[in-house]
Amino acid sequence: MADPPGCCSTCATCLLCPYSCQWITAKKEKRKGLRTTKYDCSWFLFLFCVFLFTLAWLYFAIIILNDFHNFSEFIFRQRKLWLDWSLVLLIPTAVLVSYSSVLLVLALCLQLCGQPLKLHWVHKILLILTVLVVATAFTGLGIKWAEEWKSARISLQATGPFLHLGAVGGMTLLAWPLASFIYRTRSTGLRVFLLLVYCAAMLALYLAPLGITSPCIMEENQLPPKPALVGHRGAPMLAPENTLMSLHKAVDCDVQVFETDVMVSADGVPFLMHDEELTRTTNVQAVFPERAALNSTAFNWTDLQRLDAGSWFLERRPFPTVQSLSPGDRKEAAEQRIPSLEQALEAAKQSNISIMFDLRPENHSDYQNFVNVTLGVILQSGIPLQQVLWLPDGFREDVKQQAPGVQHVYGRKRFENEKEPVLHVNLPYQDMSSEEIRQYRQDNISVNLYVVNQPWLFSVLWCSGVSSVTTNACQVLKEMKHPIWLLPNSTYFMIWIVVDCFSFLIIIWAFVLMKKCSHRRRPAESETDVLLTKINSLMQE
Repeated sequence: MADPPGCCSTCATCLLCPYSCQWITAKKEKRKGLRTTKYDCSWFLFLFCVFLFTLAWLYFAIIILNDFHNFSEFIFRQRKLWLDWSLVLLIPTAVLVSYSSVLLVLALCLQLCGQPLKLHWVHKILLILTVLVVATAFTGLGIKWAEEWKSARISLQATGPFLHLGAVGGMTLLAWPLASFIYRTRSTGLRVFLLLVYCAAMLALYLAPLGITSPCIMEENQLPPKPALVGHRGAPMLAPENTLMSLHKAVDCDVQVFETDVMVSADGVPFLMHDEELTRTTNVQAVFPERAALNSTAFNWTDLQRLDAGSWFLERRPFPTVQSLSPGDRKEAAEQRIPSLEQALEAAKQSNISIMFDLRPENHSDYQNFVNVTLGVILQSGIPLQQVLWLPDGFREDVKQQAPGVQHVYGRKRFENEKEPVLHVNLPYQDMSSEEIRQYRQDNISVNLYVVNQPWLFSVLWCSGVSSVTTNACQVLKEMKHPIWLLPNSTYFMIWIVVDCFSFLIIIWAFVLMKKCSHRRRPAESETDVLLTKINSLMQE
């Protein structure tokens, strides 16, 4: 337990109020003889753990922003409700992190001022609720979106070195209040326990770089070429997805491939559409309210041409970039219609970019006819077949026979003993490690990973040697001339050693300084205790 506090300043009083939820001066605390008990220490430890827990969730929340548009689309398909769910995620997360951070800072300052850590019961309840909320969020993430755990592991390749430096800095600063508490406490067992835990934590942090790996720790001359950009449904942050405007905006972003999705209308016209229903990206509910829930393939081409495929983009604002569109772009977006595959092929041919597409829905009873109709449009379009990247797996052998020049892209990793060499693969970025990417590159296999929107993720894949990435943010990745960071191994080693040595010296200084302060304080505290004891005896007499 801590000795009675030796600080009676107004600052200490102001710190006590929000932490203990009581307006009580330090002098009154001293007359009460309040001390920091083991029970109070356990609540401080719980507070520290809650802070780390919420900080970990904030990290995850920032990481999964790369894929959050997919989550918004999923919610719309389930509930027909469009909302920027990233704000729903980030705002409560920021509140929880801020709350636990403020309480932790108050506790550390109180300890440095020698005040008792009497956490109010309201804060205790709120901290328990915080743990339950964050635990529920982590559980939901693990059940419904398990692939994001892979995203978190990949993110450590981009943030690992900096997280290590931040952790060392934070734990180093913690030495001051820890030393203050250790020199005030009377319990030898507690003192030894805290020292052992702190030393073990610092030793683990000092040696952590031995387990940190990142493809961006390399020499400058070893950096692979910048990955090519594949426009995911065009440039969906700048124009309505799967429209000709989106294709042209993607061309302006220097993409080399326009990635899209193809369906076939009831009268046999292939057209661009991702969802099986038309409700998200058209005004079908206003034009054909009784047929809005039907599959896209149930509409004929004449009906599809009556639909507005652009106004939803301005109304729902699927990305924040919609707000910054020019008046001309807004007008053009509002005039977009569903394009046919023939129109898209003509635009790709004129822009000299490739087109890669999936043919949906794969489980349709007339899927073979869809393949044949789509192939017929491709062959009649006059586009060079090497500019067509074929993704669908169904009836692939027929495609190879009818259009031998088409490039085939596989949505899987290569098998051992492949009959035909796999030259192009298209996979989620979570499904390939840096080592696999390097091996495929050595074997001259083109690797395209999707969907990559954040610069940190693009940097990691760039350093790994990926051939291309599918992205919603082509306008952002276009401007990147270099990975966010690139460190030679020798430089990183030097930073590691310098930071660890500097941290060690600061910790030693903190303990020595706090020991001197505690020796100076004890005589004054002893005289005060004697005086208070005499006054108390006189009052009892």
